[in-house]
Amino acid sequence: MRPVTRLSLVMSSGGARPAMLRRSIATQTTAVPSSKATGDISSVFPSLSGQTAKPLPPRFADLKARLKAGHEDALQASWYRLLAELRKEIEDVKTLGSATIPEIEYGDIGNVEQRTRFRDDLRKRGVAVIRGVVSAREALGWKELLSRYIATNPGVKGFPAENPAVYELYWSPSQILARAHPNLLLTQAFLMSHWHTKDESALISTSHPTLYADRLRMRQPGDAGFALGPHIDSGSCERWEDDGYGRGHVYDSIFQGNWEAYDPWESSSRLPVVSDLYNGAGACSMFRMFQGWLSMSETAPGEGTLMVNPLFGKATAYFLLRPFFRPRKGCEEAWGSEFLEDGNWTMEEESTPVLQGAVPSKCQELNDAMHPHLALGETMVHVPRIRPGDYVAWHCDTIHAVDKLHTGKTDSSVLYIPCCPLTEPNAHYLARQREAFNDGIPPPDFPSGPGESAFRGRLALDYILDNISMEAQRGMGLAGYEAQAEGVAAPEREMLGRANEILGFGIGLLLVQLAGITPNGTHIFLAAVVAAEEMSFFLHPLLLRNHVLKTPVGLAAYQNSITASRQRTSFHFSYHPVPQTLEMSAKCPPPRSHTAAVRDPQPQAIRAAHLCINRPGSEPWELINSPI
Repeated sequence: MRPVTRLSLVMSSGGARPAMLRRSIATQTTAVPSSKATGDISSVFPSLSGQTAKPLPPRFADLKARLKAGHEDALQASWYRLLAELRKEIEDVKTLGSATIPEIEYGDIGNVEQRTRFRDDLRKRGVAVIRGVVSAREALGWKELLSRYIATNPGVKGFPAENPAVYELYWSPSQILARAHPNLLLTQAFLMSHWHTKDESALISTSHPTLYADRLRMRQPGDAGFALGPHIDSGSCERWEDDGYGRGHVYDSIFQGNWEAYDPWESSSRLPVVSDLYNGAGACSMFRMFQGWLSMSETAPGEGTLMVNPLFGKATAYFLLRPFFRPRKGCEEAWGSEFLEDGNWTMEEESTPVLQGAVPSKCQELNDAMHPHLALGETMVHVPRIRPGDYVAWHCDTIHAVDKLHTGKTDSSVLYIPCCPLTEPNAHYLARQREAFNDGIPPPDFPSGPGESAFRGRLALDYILDNISMEAQRGMGLAGYEAQAEGVAAPEREMLGRANEILGFGIGLLLVQLAGITPNGTHIFLAAVVAAEEMSFFLHPLLLRNHVLKTPVGLAAYQNSITASRQRTSFHFSYHPVPQTLEMSAKCPPPRSHTAAVRDPQPQAIRAAHLCINRPGSEPWELINSPI
């Protein structure tokens, strides 16, 4: 039996002729649950989970020997140059503290002078604060909505389990609406514009952010459980491995003794990278140019907030080179500065498998014992005072941490929202994430389980499509890209076209656009597709919903085409209904059906396209009627 796509409306003729054309976003009849183990955010941090890291296998000694082979002298010389530069930079960071972190107002993003100053500081430090991306009212409204969502669903998991600070939530109304906010999309594109590519044919678009579903933090005063130390996400061992970051030769210059030539802002080398070789429960497989969060509270340094290491590129070179060097005298023999002196450090005579702080399937962790020259106790600086609606972003190589103790008097709450470009691997991930969204289960990168599938209060797809922009829908994989738009460079146009194919909007979207050229084009297109006896055609329901049924003529054509062909055409559906949406408050009008006038002999066709909900004029925080 031919597999039927759960999110696709499948139209096939009654005959046994072979298919001539088939487009689908997936072949399984149900969404594939995450293959990750169950868990929470501690799953990828040995320091949080209490797990003892096992020694790495001998193959890592062979890997290190290969990486340094033929340029041992250059590598050793570069190590000493790096230590000298670190000593200078550390003094600057100690002096400036949080002032090392560049800031820009959202309203100044278009100001050339402000952008130039910001650009130079961002490229040096790898972290930034963008002020006022959304209004404080919106940000606080999202926090209120989250509190009600959590109260409505007491089974929410988090870490620490007894008093969660980081929740295993991905599909709450607040998170979806925040990710889709037009100001945030513009901010993401602005930040990603600071990257560049040396390969002019690279298939990447930084002007089309993809929306990666991540967790949220609501940390209460006095919390010491979420004491996450210095670390780097997006892989650990993978940064040294041939099949990880080695696929793109991202760090080759560092391993060859020329760390000064390393360019952390070059994107084409990162496209083939595999950052999750070990299927870690929470290890990120998507290319995130920046990690980031949107604040929903006002927090000062020490109040449960973020800490970053502004040494940035030099810190990256250091932790990557550290496994090749050892001290002649240990810290128990050489005290203080004597231990850190150049003369006390030499290259390993025989390679060992040790990669300090790297554990398969976990994040890269750092501390003063393993990485003494970084002076982490002095170079991990707080982000400045943050207000609701501010956005904080840090480069994907940046070392970061959180306060060990929340000493403030109010909550420290953020929505984790990174900046992700449109690439082929990211589009493939987006297609899988879209399935998880529809089922309310955790996204593919995160610990598995039922997630929010049975939660009250999840937004129906139709509400989302009626209340977020087309750009945001594209970022979620819910609409096709305009690959033929004017002014789009050839590589980017190719990337948009490939994304459409991956996401199931390829041929169908093109035909809809071509059909729109003539007044009767929509009618002709639908009649041809529905009544075709010579081919099988998978029509994505979102394509139907966004590009065909928006107009009366399209809706009428769809109705007439189905009615005319129902005797000849067999319709196959595998429809998974969207869970109940939030209970309506008195302010929110009842749902208004788009389908009342349609006499469809098989109404599940419209249901599969999710055309049932329209709530004009309602505010996001008016959708819950539940106790807090």
